[in-house]
Amino acid sequence: IEVLDRHNGVLDKFIGDAVMAIFGVPFSGEGDADNALAAANEMISSLGRLNEVRRARGQPAIAIGVGLNTGEAVAGNIGSPKRMSYTVIGDSVNLASRLEGATKQYGGSILLSQFTEAALKDKRWLRELDVIRVKGKTQPVAIYESYAWRTDRDSDALRAAHARSAHGLTAYRAGRWAEARDDFESVLELLPEDRLAAIYLERLEALQHAPPPRDWDGVFTMKSK
Repeated sequence: IEVLDRHNGVLDKFIGDAVMAIFGVPFSGEGDADNALAAANEMISSLGRLNEVRRARGQPAIAIGVGLNTGEAVAGNIGSPKRMSYTVIGDSVNLASRLEGATKQYGGSILLSQFTEAALKDKRWLRELDVIRVKGKTQPVAIYESYAWRTDRDSDALRAAHARSAHGLTAYRAGRWAEARDDFESVLELLPEDRLAAIYLERLEALQHAPPPRDWDGVFTMKSK
C-alpha cells in the first residue's frame, strides 16, 4: 500500500489475497500508466527484499503477479443504498484481472496490455509476449512483460535473449516454424529458465504434428481465467 501511495495510486479494495488499485481516478493524467507500471515494478522489487528475510528465517518465498490495463471504466459510488463503495467496473477492469491470472502461465511477474503499453512514456524494459484472446472475449490483445524490476535488466545476456525472442515471435506469426524454433532454442541457451521460450517451443512442437488452418492468425485463445 505504501508503494501505491508513492506512485499516486489508490487502493480500491482487497479481494481475498489480491489488491485492486486504480490510477487516474477520479482525475486522469498523462502519467497514469507510467505511475501504475512504476508501482508494479517497485512491488516486485520490495517483495524480493521481503523474500530474502523470509528465506533467512527458513520460510518459503512469496510470489505475486500483477496485471495492468488502461481504458475507460465506470467510476463512482456503486452498490445499494445499504452498502455502497467507490470503485470502478467495466471491461478494462476485467482485462487487468485476466492479465494478472495469466502471469502464472507466462512466468512473468508483471503483464500489461497493448493499451497500457501505448499510454506509456517510458517504454524501456518491456518485452512482447503474445497476442491473446482472454476467456469470454473475441477481440485479441497484445500483451507485454515488464522486467524493469530485474537487477540484470541491462545485461548483455538479457538483451540478446529478448532480441532473439522478438525475432522468434515474428517468425512464429509468419508460419516460419524452423526459424522460430531456432530463435527460441537460442533464448533458452541464454536464459535456461525462460518460460516464454519454453511455451513457444511447446506450441511449435504441436503445430508440427497438427498444422493450423490457412486462416490461422497466430492468436492464442486462453481457456481459463
